[in-house]
Amino acid sequence: MALHKLGQDPESPDGKSPTVYIDDETDHYILQGWKVTDPARLGQMDIPEHETVIEFPRRMMQFFPEVKGRSGTDA
Repeated sequence: MALHKLGQDPESPDGKSPTVYIDDETDHYILQGWKVTDPARLGQMDIPEHETVIEFPRRMMQFFPEVKGRSGTDA
């Protein structure tokens, strides 16, 4: 698996999260964000045991190639 970092949140206080990656083998996005633990929010979703939920700010959409008008990993 070859992950490529597409962008990191410039507003992150510690500069580590959130981050957008792409997996070259699967062509899937991998998102690093803040773990959602609030029972009220989680209770509104149907989350299978093998999945998790992260919070990801809208401002990070700029790092997706489709939003930039590009395709692939040429971000």
